Amino acid sequence: MTATPSVLFVCVKNGGKSQMAAGLMRAAAGDTVDVHSAGTSPGTAVNALSAEVLLEVGVDITAESPTPIDAQLLRDVDLVVTLGREARIDPDAGVRVENWDTDEPSERGIEGIDRMRLVRDDIAARVTELAARLRG
Repeated sequence: MTATPSVLFVCVKNGGKSQMAAGLMRAAAGDTVDVHSAGTSPGTAVNALSAEVLLEVGVDITAESPTPIDAQLLRDVDLVVTLGREARIDPDAGVRVENWDTDEPSERGIEGIDRMRLVRDDIAARVTELAARLRG
């Protein structure tokens, strides 16, 4: 029997994209993947629009709160996923890291709830693929 795979999702504030990815992964993988999220410079709350668009698909992150990266967790997880271009981490050798350069609709003039739905859908597609990879 193999250990449960683990993933740490990281963005800057840990209030939007990384929280969305973690919530979507928990929904997609259940207890088959250990899921964590953190920020390189955590904010004070989960982004309200992020939480709202996840509720639309049955995922509730409203009770989550931004947290800083734990150095031990960073070393222990099987995979670290950074979301967006701004989140930068300096992992120890041997830590697997991949970056998701997620859709940024605001660059196309799309804002508000419509922007967050597009971000959610982009992250959800990536999470679905990652969940399958992690579970082998």
